[in-house]
Amino acid sequence: MSNQPTAGPIPARPGTAKPPAWEQYRAQLGAYANAEVNYDFARQSEYTGATGWRLDDYATDLPTEAPGPPEAAGSFAAAQNVLRRYAFPPPDLITGYFDPAVPLEKRVMVLRAHFLVFNFYFGVRVSVVTDEAARAAPSGPERVWGYGYRTLEGHFERGQIDFTIHKNLTTGAVQFRIHAVSQAGQIRNPFYWLGFKLFGRILQRKFARESLRRMRELVAASLAGQPLPSQPLAVPSSSSST
Repeated sequence: MSNQPTAGPIPARPGTAKPPAWEQYRAQLGAYANAEVNYDFARQSEYTGATGWRLDDYATDLPTEAPGPPEAAGSFAAAQNVLRRYAFPPPDLITGYFDPAVPLEKRVMVLRAHFLVFNFYFGVRVSVVTDEAARAAPSGPERVWGYGYRTLEGHFERGQIDFTIHKNLTTGAVQFRIHAVSQAGQIRNPFYWLGFKLFGRILQRKFARESLRRMRELVAASLAGQPLPSQPLAVPSSSSST
């Protein structure tokens, strides 16, 4: 998938522009490239609610296309671009920083999670890229594209989340779907542990709902000819962090 287009560098404005924020996190990205996944993903098929794991599924409809393969400038292609850039998460909650020159299947990201006055930084690694021309489905074959990432050491959660775009080749219906398998990770700081216990599930659901909404909005904007947001600029140095 290395031939897929990636988000390019942000054009510079002499004397005013900040560099792309991912460059600030070059060292962390390098460290996370060698970090271990923080759970036994080889047994992921065994993880269920009965064994202490949460399985969540969310979906939202995107503008319909004509039946058949995705259109070159249709909603499926627009959603692919949004997803590839990791532009769909709500920026007031989650922002992802990554080197846009690295192929998607090798991508490592630093995620900045914002809650109240705190910023928390976690690492994730893309674990699978899905690219199926005609997946069998109850309502007819689907064109499916997307990817999933796994949590790395130091993350407050353990698990994998998958983001996929589906187009029904018979009806032309297009959907964005999220599937997550997760449980709480090891949190040594008792203050953060309590906060995650009280608000973690609320924030999980907010992330999913807002990601679906933002995907709809960004696809609609793209189809209307509006540019997608670039990778975020550097965050202010006064931000709280862990």
